[in-house]
Amino acid sequence: MKLKKLLEDLDYSVLQGNDDLEINSIQYDSRKIQKGDVFFCIKGFNVDGHKFISSALQKGASAIVCEEYVEETIDNATVIKVEDGRKALALCSANFYGRPAEKMKIIGITGTNGKTTSAFMIKSILEEAGYKVGLIGTIANYIGNEKLHSERTTPESLELHELFKKMVDKGVHYCVMEVSSHSLSLNRVYGVKFCQGIFTNLTQDHLDFHKTFENYYGAKLELFKNSANAIVNIDDSYGEKILSDVNNRKLTYGIHKNADIKAEHIEIHPRGAQFKILYGDIYENIDLQIPGNYNVYNALGSAAACLNEGIDINKVIKGLNKVQVPGRCEIVTKQYNLGFDVIVDYAHTPDGLQNILETAREFTKGRLISVFGCGGDRDKTKRPIMGEIGAGLSDVAIITSDNPRTEDPDKIIEDIVRGITKENYIVIADRREGIKKAMEIAKKGDVIVVAGKGHEDYQVLKNETIHFDEREVIAEIVKELF
Repeated sequence: MKLKKLLEDLDYSVLQGNDDLEINSIQYDSRKIQKGDVFFCIKGFNVDGHKFISSALQKGASAIVCEEYVEETIDNATVIKVEDGRKALALCSANFYGRPAEKMKIIGITGTNGKTTSAFMIKSILEEAGYKVGLIGTIANYIGNEKLHSERTTPESLELHELFKKMVDKGVHYCVMEVSSHSLSLNRVYGVKFCQGIFTNLTQDHLDFHKTFENYYGAKLELFKNSANAIVNIDDSYGEKILSDVNNRKLTYGIHKNADIKAEHIEIHPRGAQFKILYGDIYENIDLQIPGNYNVYNALGSAAACLNEGIDINKVIKGLNKVQVPGRCEIVTKQYNLGFDVIVDYAHTPDGLQNILETAREFTKGRLISVFGCGGDRDKTKRPIMGEIGAGLSDVAIITSDNPRTEDPDKIIEDIVRGITKENYIVIADRREGIKKAMEIAKKGDVIVVAGKGHEDYQVLKNETIHFDEREVIAEIVKELF
C-alpha cells in the first residue's frame, strides 16, 4: 500500500521524505517493526513512543508518524507529523484493512455495568434472526461461534480494525461490541460509526484513570456522538443527562419512568426472571435464564436496539430466552446436592456488588454469604464503599484478594474494611481459602456469592499471572469437604 493511501482523510504534514512510497504494514510497538513498516509514535501513560524512533528505524521502518518535531537525525525514512497520534493510528488502521467497519453494522454498548451481558443478549437475538454476528468484549471476542482470546474490553485501534477485517472476511453482518470508557478516551474507536449506541448506567469506577466523575461521563458520551441511534436507560440519572446532551435519534428504556420500552410484572427467582415487555402495540412475555432486576434492564436495552434494527419481536423473545453469560450471576453448584448454592459473578464495582447481592437476597432462604475483594493498582476510593455494601447486604462477608497486582493484598483489604461498620466480616487474604471458608460455614438454604472475577480464570499477583478458575476451585473444594 502507498503511504499516501494509508494517510487518506488525515490532516498531516511531511517533515522529511515523501508520502508516495510503498509501505509494508503499520505498528505502534517498535519491537514488532519489520522492514518497510510505518511506526506510529503513541504517547502512553508510562512510555512515549517518540523515544523508540531509533529502535524502529534500526528494525527497518521506512516511515515515522509523530506528534512532535523529531530532533534526532533520520536518514532514509519519511517523517509525517500529525496533531493526534492516536486518532491518526485509528484512521490509518481503518485504511490499511480496507475500512471493514463500513462493511457491517456495529452496535456499541457503554456503561459501568451490563456491557458484557447486553452484548451476549444482542448476539443471541441477532443470531436467532438469522444473522452472522461478531462480538468484541471482556470475556472473549467471537466471530460467529469461533472464540478468540480477548486482551482487553476494547482492543487498540490497530487490533480492532484487524478484527473487523476478519469478521467481514467471514461474512459477519453485525458486530456487537463493548465500548469501554478507556477506549473512548484513548480514541481506540475513533472514526467508527455505530448504528446503535446503548447506555446501560453510570456508577463509580475507573476514577484512577479518569480522575473525575465528569471526565468519566464525558468519555461515555463520546459513543453517542458517533451513533445513529441512542438507546438510553432513562431510570439512570446520567441517562437523563445523555438525552439532553446528544442530538441523534433516541429510544429510552426503563422500569420506573415513562420510557419508550418498559418492563412490567417482573418476577425474580433463583434461576432467572420473567417480565412483560411493553413497546407500542407489543406486550409480550420474556423468560430470562439469568436472574436480577439489572438483567431485566440489560434485556430491555438489548431488545430496544434489536427492535430499532427491525428485528421481529418473536426473534427478540427467543434470543433473550436462551441467552447465558459466563461469570454473570452464574450458579456453579447446580450439579451438586449441597443444600446451598454458590454463585460466581464479575461484580467488581460498588454498584455491581450491590446489584448481585440484592438479587441473591431475593431468593436466599437462609443466610447470604459474600466473598469479595478489590483489585490493586486501580481506583482506591471505591474500596471502603464496597466494604460497606458487601458487609451491609450480607449476613457474613469474607474479605479477600481479587487481583492485587503490585499492591500489598493486606493493604487493599485494610482499605475495604475501613468502610465496614458491622461485625459480620472475616478477613482471609488467600482467595481460595476465603471461598473454602464460605463453603465450610454454609448451611442448608444459604447462598454464597463469590464476586469480582466471574469469567476470569487467573489472578494477578505482583507481576505474575497464575491460573485461578473459580469453577475449578469450587469443584475441588466440594471434593475436599463433601
